[in-house]
Amino acid sequence: MRRLYTFDTTLRDGEQSLGITLNVKEKLEIANQLVKLGVDVIEAGFPASSPGDFNSVNILSREIKGITICGLTRAVEKDIDICAQALQPADAPRIHTGLATSPIHMAKKLRMQPHEVIDTAVLAVKHSKKYVNDVEFYPEDAFRSDRNFLAKLFEQVIAAGATVLNIPDTVGYATPWEFGELVSFLMNNVKGIEKTIVSVHCHNDLGMATANSLAGIKAGASQVEGTINGIGERAGNTALEEVIMAIHTQRGLYGVQSKINSREIAPTSRLVSKITGVPVPSHKAIVGSNAFMHASGIHQDGVLKEKTTYEIIDPEMVGVPRNLIVLSARSGRHALKHRLEELGYDLQQPELESLYKSFLDLADQKKEIFDEDLHALMGYANIEKNCINLINVSVASSGPTIATATVTLEIKGEIQIDAAIGNGPVDAAFKAISRLVGIDTTLEDYSLRSISKGSEALGDATVKVKHADNEVFVGRGLSTDVIEASAKAYVNAISKIYALCSDKDI
Repeated sequence: MRRLYTFDTTLRDGEQSLGITLNVKEKLEIANQLVKLGVDVIEAGFPASSPGDFNSVNILSREIKGITICGLTRAVEKDIDICAQALQPADAPRIHTGLATSPIHMAKKLRMQPHEVIDTAVLAVKHSKKYVNDVEFYPEDAFRSDRNFLAKLFEQVIAAGATVLNIPDTVGYATPWEFGELVSFLMNNVKGIEKTIVSVHCHNDLGMATANSLAGIKAGASQVEGTINGIGERAGNTALEEVIMAIHTQRGLYGVQSKINSREIAPTSRLVSKITGVPVPSHKAIVGSNAFMHASGIHQDGVLKEKTTYEIIDPEMVGVPRNLIVLSARSGRHALKHRLEELGYDLQQPELESLYKSFLDLADQKKEIFDEDLHALMGYANIEKNCINLINVSVASSGPTIATATVTLEIKGEIQIDAAIGNGPVDAAFKAISRLVGIDTTLEDYSLRSISKGSEALGDATVKVKHADNEVFVGRGLSTDVIEASAKAYVNAISKIYALCSDKDI
């Protein structure tokens, strides 16, 4: 079978679409999990776009080994120079450079003639080759480009030293049969293409990113680019987990194999969701909470008799085991550890002790602890501990809209208390926290969802706040009290700002 390479762009194409800034620790945590998943390439960022992106790519290049680390550039020498510098510590660096090639992009955005685009592309690849052996070239909006022009361009960049040719459907305009035809045309009409890795990069504007990627693979592409959970620009990118499992279920149809460890799919999905603050829809293919749930009596009867009647994928193949143990306040450490291991978590004794205390606190408030509760506890346990902690929040209402919140925080080891009036209890709590910490923010987004089921369910709050420099920070909080969960989330977000500003005049 042909080797299928997986190119993950969660940290580049995924992050840039979210309106947030992931810190280096968060990016490293995701990158390490992607290594466990078995991806071949991690596109770590766009180094020339900001000092933060440069730093992230540079640190990931130094810390993440045994995998290709890729940086994106425009077809501009300065971009390439900066990218090469950021990638310098990497074991296997790749520069991903290119420019737009569709008529509308060349005429309206680049204001360049086709021959100028080719010349610029060739110079960019040659300049990249001065720094690295592995150069991927992307013709932005390839699907809407003239096929013959695209073939001519590819021949020129291959001659210049490109090792990977990306075929992006940048605006998600293609249908599977059309995209497959484009890949076939290029495979058959580009001289020297057999010396390169042909890649597909599809967007989901019409809901066909996964189908288009699969069509491209069937037509001869040997690298697929995508993100975990399909996050990305506008409607998102190809969801890597969908492509991986589509090929797994019908291996003979595609004739390719990857080195992906499918059992790490669910843990990777949960981690990306928790860190980015983007929830996975319950009906999401492969990783949604309903993906392996059977509600219909007919379906249940069939599955009980023979699971393959309605399950085309064994849940354990993607790291979603069946629930075998009912956890409660009477459960011990061994039962908790066993269930967590079934869910894909590997805890050492100090981590288990810390989590067990949180588990008992929650179990005292609930009759039964569900898998969703454990996932939430694990996600919250992995939140970076900061120098600001919420000790207590109490709220008094004086009418349908006006509320007063009294908040107690521990800031650098000192207990501080303040109160504020707001438009409702959550607003009042946020204002009191901002006054205590001395940081002004703009609330960009706030969401609260129920974890598991019942009136005792955990509340999982997510906030996104913008600081003065227009960076957006994500915070999460977990509690059976929704106001406390909201306050914890706001403290978590504002702590990240506080850490960045600790040496400055806030």
